[in-house]
Amino acid sequence: MLTSNNNINTADSSNLFGATTTKTAQNAAEEQTERFLKLLVAQLNNQDPMNPMDNAQMTSQMAQINTVSGINQLNETVKTLSSQFTGMQVMQGSSIIGKSVLVKSDTLTILNGKAAGAVDLEGKADKVTVQILTPGGKVVDTIELGAQSEGLTGFSWDASKYTDKAGSPTFKVTATLKGVAVKNTALAHDTVVAVGTKNGSMTVELSGRNAVAYGDIQAIL
Repeated sequence: MLTSNNNINTADSSNLFGATTTKTAQNAAEEQTERFLKLLVAQLNNQDPMNPMDNAQMTSQMAQINTVSGINQLNETVKTLSSQFTGMQVMQGSSIIGKSVLVKSDTLTILNGKAAGAVDLEGKADKVTVQILTPGGKVVDTIELGAQSEGLTGFSWDASKYTDKAGSPTFKVTATLKGVAVKNTALAHDTVVAVGTKNGSMTVELSGRNAVAYGDIQAIL
């Protein structure tokens, strides 16, 4: 389910869903309690008169049904709250539709003959190099970023002459400090076109790639 800026009555739908789920949980708990009471009555009717159930046993069995019933209701409540929280996330996430973002990816999106990306350095580096590659791994261009400090460093690439029809170009970042590799994360520039949910988690639809988890968005530009 995709969500765009024309969200309508999402809050009302969440309330209705929550009410329905809660009612279902209550019905299930009531049915379970009724089954337990029937079994308990049958047990009392068929117990050994010489060895009747004592108060401690009765209390123990009642406590068991209360515990199970309580856990079931708690589980349903957690599911309901989780669903409502996800719905709230999607509503808030709709505010980034149309905005440029940096996402964890080494695949570049070409727009109007240009592509952009970034690298997140875990430490300072005295040399940072970006190689632009075809899907087959052939280097088509190299960008020297020089010395960079820890954190985000962006770059742009003139992709007007890129003609490989096998797919979008990728990039590889090499960062070093006195010859020692500096850990880094490749980030690609893209545009948010919609937000939605998958398996109870928020997802983001981007113009140049498949949907990604909201957590993969590293920066909103």
